[in-house]
Amino acid sequence: MDTIALGQSIRDGQMVVSAGEVFEMGFFSPGKLRSRYMGIWYKRDTTDRSVVWVANRDTPISDSSGVLSINGEGILVLMMNSSNDIVWSSSKASRAPKNPDNFLWQSFDYPCNTLLPGMKIGRNFVTGLDSFLSSWKSADDPSQGDFTLRIDPEGASSTKPNPDNTLVFVLNEKEVYHKYEIWNSSLLVRLVLDRFGIVERLTWRYRTSSWAQINAVVLDGCDNYALCGSNAGCNISNTLQCECLTGFVPKSLGEWNQLDWSGGCVRRMPLHCKNGDGFLKYKAVKLPDTSNVWFNKSISLIECKKLCSNNCSCIAYASLDVREGGSGCLLWFRDLIDIRELAEGGQDLYIRLAVSELDNIEARRHPSKKKQVIIIVTCIISAIFGVFLFGWIVYMWKKKLRSQECTLIASYKWDDNKEGSREDDMELPIYDLNTVADATDNFSDKNKLGEGGFGPVYKGTLIEGQEIAVKRLSKCSGQGMEEFKNEVVLIAKLQHRNLVKLLGCCIEKDERMLIYEYMPNQSLDYFIFGLIIFSKLTLFYSIKH
Repeated sequence: MDTIALGQSIRDGQMVVSAGEVFEMGFFSPGKLRSRYMGIWYKRDTTDRSVVWVANRDTPISDSSGVLSINGEGILVLMMNSSNDIVWSSSKASRAPKNPDNFLWQSFDYPCNTLLPGMKIGRNFVTGLDSFLSSWKSADDPSQGDFTLRIDPEGASSTKPNPDNTLVFVLNEKEVYHKYEIWNSSLLVRLVLDRFGIVERLTWRYRTSSWAQINAVVLDGCDNYALCGSNAGCNISNTLQCECLTGFVPKSLGEWNQLDWSGGCVRRMPLHCKNGDGFLKYKAVKLPDTSNVWFNKSISLIECKKLCSNNCSCIAYASLDVREGGSGCLLWFRDLIDIRELAEGGQDLYIRLAVSELDNIEARRHPSKKKQVIIIVTCIISAIFGVFLFGWIVYMWKKKLRSQECTLIASYKWDDNKEGSREDDMELPIYDLNTVADATDNFSDKNKLGEGGFGPVYKGTLIEGQEIAVKRLSKCSGQGMEEFKNEVVLIAKLQHRNLVKLLGCCIEKDERMLIYEYMPNQSLDYFIFGLIIFSKLTLFYSIKH
């Protein structure tokens, strides 16, 4: 049978089987114990009875005299027939919403250590019903053990994607709950919180007629609430489980070194809201306790940051719902408690820190970044300096080359009859093009003394005030470098007090110029034709030699 009516009962040894013959209800003894319990289990599992619900888990019956019946108020009552003592009873039944003639009470609302598809874990704000899982004390003792799995209805809940779409989360004005669902109703699947605090997901293998574990969630030390105190995170992968958040230090270093983390951590540097603070992003963490947070379901993360930045009391913010890029806002105003670093999953948390602290963190995280900047800047400066140095060396080399050319072509042995015979090396100075151009006002027509076949002659004034006459050889004069050298040598050999004095030369780019001393008392023809005579003598000298 699958139903018992008012006035009917179930005695030890009798069974009630569900309509689909999936579940069976009756009395059982776990393991080697003789104590009897009223429970529900999978009918298929005949080898190792998989109990999913126990009525009298904390009050076992010592013999086989147990009787389950329904009294006149619609309450299930479990009694020991030998003493007529009530061992267990259900809560008062309520009318079924779809059929007011029936009274409704269901074991689904009072889970033990097993969560079945469709079963809820959460709280009904209207009735006050709190549904949660609690482990068995041992494999042979179904009484409540050391671990519970429940929803804390205080504060704000945050949502993140569920890859396998098996968990449903509902939050409204009437209730908050998680519900486990499966897409294939033919599958037999259950979640079990075992006596070690491990949540296992098991599925029935029809081929082997046994249960197989799909996955398991281990409740470790970091699952203990507020294990690390305030402003600290728990990381089970570390030998030292608790670590202060970045920018925080242990409140009591002595206690911390003794692995007493309850005192938590405090800020290394105080906040300076008016002078500007910043936020440090923590990735993949379980968000802190949300019992005293402010939340909004519609604003964006950018707006959330702005709200927190504008409120000096706000110490952290995060997205309320991380689906589809994130939405909603959570703001914390007190110490951050019960944070855990996760290997995968988790959410982003933004913690407020002083700007100076953020700068120090950036420097510690990227110690080579500053060095890289220094190296890059040094390399750039060195490269620029190298280019200028190379240019200067090339310029000086060319200048020296030109100077050597003028020195070479102007060196000669000469005899001064009046001063006595002596041999000496005479070197003509080199003038750069800019100096000559500045002296002649960039070879302006107003400074032009005249022009012959060799090219124009310009009057100029050097920066020190000396007046000069510049013979600028024409590029189309046909005179090459060899002829120019010969001319300089010839003029140098013909130096005489009654002749115009050669001061130097200029050889730069395509320019070849001779710099003479300007004779203010001489006529224009003196410079024009005198220099022409020099040119003709040069030509004669070149042909002769």
